[in-house]
Amino acid sequence: MLILGISGSLRADSHNTRLLRAAARLLPEDAELELLDPDVLRAVPPYDEDARGALGEPAAVAELRQKIARADGVLFATPEYNSSIPGFLKNALDWVSRPLAASPLKGKDAAVVGASSGMFGAVWAQAELRKVLVSIGARVVDRELPVGLADEAWNADGSLASVELSELLADHIVALTAAIDLTDASRMLARAA
Repeated sequence: MLILGISGSLRADSHNTRLLRAAARLLPEDAELELLDPDVLRAVPPYDEDARGALGEPAAVAELRQKIARADGVLFATPEYNSSIPGFLKNALDWVSRPLAASPLKGKDAAVVGASSGMFGAVWAQAELRKVLVSIGARVVDRELPVGLADEAWNADGSLASVELSELLADHIVALTAAIDLTDASRMLARAA
């Protein structure tokens, strides 16, 4: 099982990228998490329907689309910028959602977590991101995992300092992998019918 990890932060020392790395440690043995290189998101230009029609899909968008399509599920980790998701992340999702019928996120299992240096752990951004993913057609795990005060949330080895948060992250991973397994089983039954 391949899970694509997409961080909504481009910083080298991002709390949200750390959160994805902590999640990777909690995956079952038959699963792996591939972190999306932040340079892919950096290279996605502003969405422009005219440019898309005239020039075609930019290489970074095609790469993102391919990585999402190849993955069995996607785990997003988002910070909160002005009570919402980062603009570059929303822009990338706008690109891969068009045309909607061909979006690699349509029918894809996804989950959202978030970390921020504030007290609330990006809860509004997580809710916004789940809403956007649902509108694209993703099958979104209906949970949130807010990691607040993220500057102090980590052990030296990169794991979460809070046992409770680590257990909640593990539960989140279990919910995502179970959703992927259920989707896979449903597809197998549909093919057999």
